[in-house]
Amino acid sequence: MKKLEFSGLDLTYYTENLENGLEIVMVPMEDKKNYFISYATRFGSEITTFTPNGEEKEIKVPDGIAHFLEHKMFEQEDGVDPFTYFSKSGTGSNASTSFDNTRYICYGTKKFKENLRFLLQFVNAPYFTNENVEKEKGIIAEELKMYEDIPDFQLEMKLRENIFHVSPRRIDVGGSVEEVYKITKEDLYTCYNNFYSPNNMFLIIGGNFNHKDALKIIYEELDLIENRATPKIKEIKEDISVRVKEETMYASVEVPKLAIGLKIDKEQYREYDPFTLDLYLHMITTLLFGSSSEFKEKMREFKLLSDIYCEWETTKDVKVFYLMAESNEPEKLLKEIKNELRNMLLDEETFDRMKKVWIANEVRMSDNVAAITYNIYEDMLSYKEVISDRIERMRSLKYKELLKISKEIDIHNLASVIMLPKKEK
Repeated sequence: MKKLEFSGLDLTYYTENLENGLEIVMVPMEDKKNYFISYATRFGSEITTFTPNGEEKEIKVPDGIAHFLEHKMFEQEDGVDPFTYFSKSGTGSNASTSFDNTRYICYGTKKFKENLRFLLQFVNAPYFTNENVEKEKGIIAEELKMYEDIPDFQLEMKLRENIFHVSPRRIDVGGSVEEVYKITKEDLYTCYNNFYSPNNMFLIIGGNFNHKDALKIIYEELDLIENRATPKIKEIKEDISVRVKEETMYASVEVPKLAIGLKIDKEQYREYDPFTLDLYLHMITTLLFGSSSEFKEKMREFKLLSDIYCEWETTKDVKVFYLMAESNEPEKLLKEIKNELRNMLLDEETFDRMKKVWIANEVRMSDNVAAITYNIYEDMLSYKEVISDRIERMRSLKYKELLKISKEIDIHNLASVIMLPKKEK
């Protein structure tokens, strides 16, 4: 077990790799009352076509199977419901599936050892039958239909369809109702046996706990689980261009909505390490469209903007900047956003101030158990390691590099979708 430090923070963490490949990161915080546990697999909705190790035939499973599998992991052969088990000690629990991962969490202040052991046990004890799989199809189908009626969801999916040509990220994480009804018990076991393998998973624990006690439980529960060789995942090359540049749609909304996706080729920035590149890209869009940006204040003053949300997404080939906004004049707002991207007036003084804000936020978040474990979880997914020198990396950002990167962004690879209120018949 390695003992390491977070640079610039009074915080220690431990790492351990089991012989079967499971990666473990533990952050004991003795002054806290709570703990947070994340147990994750690098299997998400974008993986639907793969060749199991040692086989020649490629397998195609239905869209949405990773999400379906997450649901079914909460059904145990002994009838014990994990949610009920955790709630008895006042412990919260949940699970989530994204494009590239599925994670199971529990968090609370009591019975750390018992809850850690149970979490590891139930995620490693799949129980699928024809009957419980058929029952779940109806439940998930209703969930998907509910989302289809939400305007923000409709807008996001339309934007994704227009951004991506072939990437599975143009499909909802949950799949479609039609695909869900194709899922079988055998499909679920196939995906579980191929991707819920220790060498494809990682465990993160933070908060008030004894790391030696935790490691003992982990070894007892997981050390004997065999490393099942990771299958060969079908390579899908996504084009840098967007599929559809502009589209207008109609939905049951009172205020029109605007969604933008700016697609960037990762290859053009190969000189930068992934974390530093992400810092620069996030800094650019924060300075342009963040909560304290001049653009946001100006658009509100002109009554062109009521709300705005931005985020980045990374795939194997590309990075995508998403911007979602509400505006009574979405066409005018779109022109203003495009103009802002074309000019990119990035002030050095504001850049230096934002760096200080980011560093202050890192220090503040390091005192929050959930925040520090979530940061590590994101690091493990995005960079395959814990970024322990985040503050130094932020402090070393250079204004000239920021300008260089901003000038290399091709704003022509941009898709936009405007959502207008349905016209009365």
